[in-house]
Amino acid sequence: MSRVVVILPTSTYRAGDFIEAGSGLGVDLLVASEGDAPLEMGDGYIQITCSRPEDAAEAIVRAGDTRQIDGIVAADDAGVVVAALAGSKLGLLANDPEAARATRDKALLRARLSAAEVPQPPWRVFDAKTQVGEIEAELEFPVVVKPTSLSAGQGVIRVDHPGQLRQAIERARTIASSEGSSADRIVVETLIHGDEVALEGMVTDRGLTTLAIFDKPDPGLSGDGFQETILVTPSRQPPQTQTEIERVAAQSIRALGLTRGPVHVEMIVSGDRVDVIEVAARSIGGLCSRSLDFGLMDTSLETLILRNAIGRDKPELRRSGGASGVLMIPIPSAGELMSVAGLERVREIPEVSGVDITARPGDRLAPPPEGGRYVGFVFARSQRPEDVERALRDAMKLIEVKIR
Repeated sequence: MSRVVVILPTSTYRAGDFIEAGSGLGVDLLVASEGDAPLEMGDGYIQITCSRPEDAAEAIVRAGDTRQIDGIVAADDAGVVVAALAGSKLGLLANDPEAARATRDKALLRARLSAAEVPQPPWRVFDAKTQVGEIEAELEFPVVVKPTSLSAGQGVIRVDHPGQLRQAIERARTIASSEGSSADRIVVETLIHGDEVALEGMVTDRGLTTLAIFDKPDPGLSGDGFQETILVTPSRQPPQTQTEIERVAAQSIRALGLTRGPVHVEMIVSGDRVDVIEVAARSIGGLCSRSLDFGLMDTSLETLILRNAIGRDKPELRRSGGASGVLMIPIPSAGELMSVAGLERVREIPEVSGVDITARPGDRLAPPPEGGRYVGFVFARSQRPEDVERALRDAMKLIEVKIR
């Protein structure tokens, strides 16, 4: 039986999905995570700290001294550098650590894409040597301010006027520091208007395989932060535009040097141009992977990821027919979650295939840019993407999130 290390940060939603995928595939999972080892896992658990990737990788390598390890997977952003370091040291199929680091550092990401002439927004890095006036003179407003290493919209702030830039940079630094992340450098990008899309793919020796292209029909702007809500696939972009989306995504992956594993590329389509916004060396976040099935047996995305980690890819698998999508239930305001109402009516919507509430009463929540969590997820399926989008919008209207 093959054994795969799955790096699962304590904040991940996806532990159960990977465990189920491993069981169905006949793969033994060795979980690497933070916190004390659960008693029921015994020696199937490695305690690591993802914020110290070198130490975490060494802990995984030491585990390989006493048992066979055939592959390694990072479930979320926090583990991608650890997976690359440990995989390289163990001689497994893995990304080069420097390529993985480039996906976790937005300044390095932008520099690598620029060097390869990958289309992306105009950008600058604000650090101790940079004057706010330099950015004001060089970039067209509105702009987006981003800490270099956070994800899920944390610290990402829209700035409409030059006079707001300094305050937004300080706010982004405060958010990054509160999350234990570096606040020394802040990326500032010109905000590009257009249609938002996301490509979900898998990288193998043959290059990039596109698994799905999602439309993001909502702009995601909530106040001065960005909170994703609806994703729908297949994309309704014209065929020639989808071809360009795939070309630009593949170009960005080559520019970063990614050679193995899942990738999630976020882009903006404006006319004939496709600009790269983010490249992540992991699969789609949260529980959104549940909106995807592949092949005649409705194989899960987590199963494809485990197969990829041990070199057992099935490139002929394609997304199951019809349309599907997910609603990431937004957080209306900061505070303590009291309740989530309206779910029974949501489940009565014919196209809705599942509802999963991941936040619990008493949890402290905040919308972006301060927060990076969601209340939960609603999944929908139908024959047409238009019907999926309508069902998810109906669900959003019915759900009442009460915050104190």
